[in-house]
Amino acid sequence: MIFNKDSGDLTSNSQEGDQMTGPEYEGKKILLVIAQEQFRDEECFVPKQVFESAGAKVTVAAESENTAKGALGGTIKPDIRISEARIDDYDAIVISGGGGSRKYLWDNHYLRGLVKEADSRKKVISAICISPVVLARAGVLKGKESTVFNSPDTVTELEKYGAVYQDRDVVVSGRVVTGRDPKSAEAFGKAVLKALKKA
Repeated sequence: MIFNKDSGDLTSNSQEGDQMTGPEYEGKKILLVIAQEQFRDEECFVPKQVFESAGAKVTVAAESENTAKGALGGTIKPDIRISEARIDDYDAIVISGGGGSRKYLWDNHYLRGLVKEADSRKKVISAICISPVVLARAGVLKGKESTVFNSPDTVTELEKYGAVYQDRDVVVSGRVVTGRDPKSAEAFGKAVLKALKKA
């Protein structure tokens, strides 16, 4: 999938037959968490399209239900507040990246609680770009291989909480999926679906 920042449209760059659909994804419920401002557009819209195309139901959560604004100008109206989300209602939690993650997600105690609860209930847990820091701070990356957008503080944060950093597009460690950057958004989304299939 390619996100066009000017039109807000998605176009597929997948090979024929590379689509992930099937009854195993029908009815799966995914909580997609984004920053209220400066979420990275591709890391929200591309995985969302991957999930919905496969038949999964996506609920978008942010700090408030006001329209959230992406770094490239995309907008989306969240379905619920992060504080209202209940992990038992979902099969997976996916945390989108972007610069706004530092302000809105890294230290959001509701989100951290959701991640910990998802881990204890053996749900699929995933994050992309700089948002794997949320997973690290929640303690779910300890001893696990994972990736993150490589900036001065992100790799340090992961390693501080016991993660084993890998400089790869997407890293899957059991039920935990991490993605590196906007270019890996489609592969990240597909890896989340594969993890859901195994869960």
